[in-house]
Amino acid sequence: MHNSDRSQPKSQNTSECQPNRVLAVKWSSRWDVFRRLQALGIKCQCSTNEPLLVDINSPTTAIQIWSVIRQCSGTRRELIDWLDDCWQVKCDRRIPE
Repeated sequence: MHNSDRSQPKSQNTSECQPNRVLAVKWSSRWDVFRRLQALGIKCQCSTNEPLLVDINSPTTAIQIWSVIRQCSGTRRELIDWLDDCWQVKCDRRIPE
């Protein structure tokens, strides 16, 4: 992710935000990433022939963005391995009954 100081004209695909980061994603994936980020309520902007811009305002937002990019750019095998690893994670925290 890179800082962007460029002034971007507002496109029709904005979520009324002033994004502060350019996401380095494959051009073929950026619209899928954009739509998923919008569905998660993350402020973002994507225009034709322009990079995907997002507003990263919290650690939670950063993790959600990382996860979306990973899901859109990972191979099927990588995603299966990731899911298998998640099932193996042990949690010591007890759930109240």
